[in-house]
Amino acid sequence: MRITVFKNGSSSNGQVILVPHTWCALREQIGKKLHVNLLCLFNSHGGLIDDLNLIRDDDVLYASEGDPFCSPVPQQTVGQAVCQQVNLKAAKSEWVMLNVGGKLFTTTRSTLTRFDPGSMLARMFSTDSDIEWSSSVDESGAYLIDRSPLYFEPIINYLRHGKLILDKNVNPEGILEEAKFFGLTSLIETLEDMIERDQLPDDNTPITRRDLVLRLLSTPTNKELRCQGMNFSGANLSKLDLRYINFKYAILKNANLTGANLSYCNFERADLCKATVDSASLLGVKMLCANLEGTSMRGCYFEDPAGSRANMEGALMKNVDLEGSHMAGVNLRVATLKNANLQNCDLRGAVLAGADLENCDLTGCDLQEANLRGANLKGATFELMLHPLHMAQTVR
Repeated sequence: MRITVFKNGSSSNGQVILVPHTWCALREQIGKKLHVNLLCLFNSHGGLIDDLNLIRDDDVLYASEGDPFCSPVPQQTVGQAVCQQVNLKAAKSEWVMLNVGGKLFTTTRSTLTRFDPGSMLARMFSTDSDIEWSSSVDESGAYLIDRSPLYFEPIINYLRHGKLILDKNVNPEGILEEAKFFGLTSLIETLEDMIERDQLPDDNTPITRRDLVLRLLSTPTNKELRCQGMNFSGANLSKLDLRYINFKYAILKNANLTGANLSYCNFERADLCKATVDSASLLGVKMLCANLEGTSMRGCYFEDPAGSRANMEGALMKNVDLEGSHMAGVNLRVATLKNANLQNCDLRGAVLAGADLENCDLTGCDLQEANLRGANLKGATFELMLHPLHMAQTVR
């Protein structure tokens, strides 16, 4: 394998050299042939060559005594040569300067690459990247970025210390757009949570139907709407499509959810005391340890044809009215259903192990293959059952 080597910045008096087996031998040959103290070897694009594996047959290379690469092309302008020298110096330096919308920011490569290795800034300034970034620079050598400096400043400060601090006159939604542009995933999540909190009413003010509808309209269909711990007391949420919403720890006392689609919602430890949930769709719903005392849930539909079971394990359901509900396969293990109305419910394959069914009305229920092992059946009514109970269903 042979190469042609010129002095840096020159396209004349080149030397053809056979590439030896070691890097040190190659440096010695080039030094003797060109009479230079070789410190750097560049390809025709200004790329630094520091390994024999990077050299190809008939490559044209340029030897330097430590100076930055200078293109030998005659038509190159002085400004372009300056830019190349500046870019090479910047590549070797830990400190970099950014010109964002006309405002200069000085920072380090480690700051820009610290949190999100996959972000645009990290890929642009990573010393480990194989991609050669070709951003333009201004006359001072600062990288030109055509974005808003007002919104970029909180971003660079976040990258410096990992905490987002905003001035009163800075809109977090503007920063969110910049974070999305630069691909800063961790900051995007922080800003989305902040914007969501800012849009909420005071902690003690119940959220109205209008408030929730506005939030639904502003939330992309591929994003989860989080309503943890929010106060919906007395709100009229009837007939709304509320699928997949996270209502964990939410307060829904006396709320009207009649006819709402609540499939796959998370109501874990939520308070739905005395709420009205009649005729609601509750496929795959999660209501672990939820408070449903005195709640009306007549004619609700829990059974998911796809096989996803509603989970109401440990729920407090005293005096709940579930008459006529389709609850096949529902998990009600150790739930408290004392005095509940379960007339004509479809409870095929339901898990009621350890549940408190004292004084429950199970008239006309279908309990085929239901698990009642260890359940408290004191005073429960089992009249007009569609299928007789077997001992195996009740005995531990």
